[in-house]
Amino acid sequence: MPLLDEHTGLGGVPGTGWDLHEYRHSGLTHLGEAWASLPMLMAKSRHKKPENVRRYFKPSPEAIAEPTGLLAPGDTSR
Repeated sequence: MPLLDEHTGLGGVPGTGWDLHEYRHSGLTHLGEAWASLPMLMAKSRHKKPENVRRYFKPSPEAIAEPTGLLAPGDTSR
């Protein structure tokens, strides 16, 4: 069992953990949620085209709501 799978697997079951590609996706998402710029994400991932980076960046609903809150602080009805 690969080391990463061994340490991220559910209940130690082989094949249920992350692989390096999933780990890379997660890293790009965390960087994006921390407001890293698109050029920085492209440099980190070594993608040449912005659309390729966008496929891997999956922000959480909370991360999407954060900039919206800047427009209307305290307004949760939006």
